[in-house]
Amino acid sequence: MMRKSIALTLVVAFTFGSIATVTAQEKKEWIDPAEAAKVLDYQIQGEYVGDFIEDGEKTKIGLQIIALGSGKFRAVSFTGGLPGAGWKRGDKTEAVEGALNDRGQVVFKLEDDEGTAIATIKDGKLIAAEGDKLIAKLEKVNRQSETIGMKPPKGATVLFDGTAKSAENWTRGQIVLGNLLRHDVESKAKFQDHSLHLEFRTPFMPFARGQGRGNSGMYVHGRYECQILDSFGLEGKNNECGGIYSISEPIVNMALPPLVWQTYDVDFTAARYDDAGKKIKNARVTIKHNGVVIHDDLELTHGTPGKHPEGPEPGILYLQGHGNPVVFRNVWVLGK
Repeated sequence: MMRKSIALTLVVAFTFGSIATVTAQEKKEWIDPAEAAKVLDYQIQGEYVGDFIEDGEKTKIGLQIIALGSGKFRAVSFTGGLPGAGWKRGDKTEAVEGALNDRGQVVFKLEDDEGTAIATIKDGKLIAAEGDKLIAKLEKVNRQSETIGMKPPKGATVLFDGTAKSAENWTRGQIVLGNLLRHDVESKAKFQDHSLHLEFRTPFMPFARGQGRGNSGMYVHGRYECQILDSFGLEGKNNECGGIYSISEPIVNMALPPLVWQTYDVDFTAARYDDAGKKIKNARVTIKHNGVVIHDDLELTHGTPGKHPEGPEPGILYLQGHGNPVVFRNVWVLGK
């Protein structure tokens, strides 16, 4: 273990001017990034990457700071870089809780007889030191999926492109926020083997926890749920973002912060049935989350709860409604 982990010893001083801090009396969710950006907690939350420095040696480190409401935060460090960009499941990670103090500092406390690291963030850069000794230098990054905005190939079925006409491709299809698709919709079109591109955005809900925080789901074939959830900074379980509910956790948790557009890219092979309707081969799926493979030719041994049972018939795409304002855009399918 490192003598000191930057995520476990931060005392962070922020200089954001007059931006308001979230309090228990203020609103509990944000669906507009421009409005969320006025809130200090949202400004602080995000991803940082850089070097931890000890005895002249540099170790790359990623840091995710998660807002928990009322000026409370959780910081998670990833040795080697951010998830999917140097860090992989099983590599070193550490976490600590912190909160704003009465001097406008976010303090993450750890009992440590070797002293306290003081980190300041200014203009998106985090510099940490013990006295006059530099121990870490990180910069805030705003990662974006490499498949954001991917155009449908020739022959694809466009299920949603931001127009009112494309909203008619869905049962209960409703446009919100000008040109986005509301959750709780199912495609009228049905498919067997297919490839799918989907872009989604979870709300900023700092006071919510677990399954109450930006919950939806992508039901491939209407039968197999790949969870949609604000799982930024979480472990990456099968009921968190990218997990195939009750079947498999993602290879790596690639969830980005809330209100950042994210992508799922899916290659799906339907289960096979004999003439008597008996399943003779399980469905299989490969899924990329934000451009990174999180399920690699995964065998889907059974359907997941919540929508349609397995069967030989073609299936829909269902985007689950779970009471949270999750929105979608740029949805298309290539297949039959």
